[in-house]
Amino acid sequence: MDFRIGRGTGAAALALGLMLPWHAASAQGADRSGKEVVDSVCAGCHRAGANGAPKIGDQKAWSKRASQGLTSLTESALKGIRRMPAHGGNPGLSDLEIGRAVAYMVNQSGGHWVEPASAKDLAAERGGEQVVKAQCAKCHQAGLHGAPKIGDRDAWLPRMKLGLDYLVRSAIRGHGGMPPRGGQANLTDSELRGAILYMFNPAGTGKSSSAAAEVAAVSRAGPNHATVGGMEIYLGIVPAKAMRAFPKESMERSMHGGVPSGDDYYHLNVSLVDAKSQVPVKDARVEVQVEQPGMTRESKALEPMGVGAASFGNYVHLQPKAKYLITVKVRAPEWPQGVEARFEPRVE
Repeated sequence: MDFRIGRGTGAAALALGLMLPWHAASAQGADRSGKEVVDSVCAGCHRAGANGAPKIGDQKAWSKRASQGLTSLTESALKGIRRMPAHGGNPGLSDLEIGRAVAYMVNQSGGHWVEPASAKDLAAERGGEQVVKAQCAKCHQAGLHGAPKIGDRDAWLPRMKLGLDYLVRSAIRGHGGMPPRGGQANLTDSELRGAILYMFNPAGTGKSSSAAAEVAAVSRAGPNHATVGGMEIYLGIVPAKAMRAFPKESMERSMHGGVPSGDDYYHLNVSLVDAKSQVPVKDARVEVQVEQPGMTRESKALEPMGVGAASFGNYVHLQPKAKYLITVKVRAPEWPQGVEARFEPRVE
């Protein structure tokens, strides 16, 4: 996030110029709407994008910030960040008013948040179980509209083959009959991740479990797993025809330039985890080499499955009912010499 309120005397003048009337409003106990706060305070920099502040209306600038969620963005504004002082330079603003201003700017920049009605809406991050019971269970409890049921591992495993990052991204953007962020726009990416992990395995996602360990546990559900040079590598294979079953406007259909035609294409997904720390490896270059005994090889670079993702994917040619040798080659900052893992899956 990058809220910035001017620099030097300009920022001080803005804060001092707005402080008096807002103290009066606060004394009257009237919490202003997001638009009122933005028009009176935040617009000084955010309307024109002055001094590097994310400009209101700039969807690209706000989308990554919005992924942090209302609580996190509001906390940054309350504490101050980079060139923006605490409370946007106006200590007369209440926490609720700051939260409403954040929500308003996000909504003016492509978001669909609900402005907080009370301070309760600015609570700390919710756990996976809490999110599921409050929102996701409305469809996933009974499996409405084809939604995988909570705890139904057989229904979740095929989806997990594309990687947890992919599932989180799908939940963020919406999929099939599910609206973006499951219909609750103020859910953070982390809260969505926790909800997915809980629905996959309600019994194994207690508060004492780290998110990284849960990611690794889910990845191991796939048939192809190897540990090489301190890195855990997971391989998933999904036929292209399964990807074509998704709606045309869905993310699944647009990845990697679109789903190729023909039944001899498959989507390969590789997920990476540091074996010691169980932290997902995101900053990596991944390439696969596909070989069928007695036939030519195909090499393909895999693309990140989203911004900051620890999963990488692309389409390759494979023949059904055949066995392959697939070599995964990875280079990352902590593995400058690279690591390789070989898998021998049978394509179904």
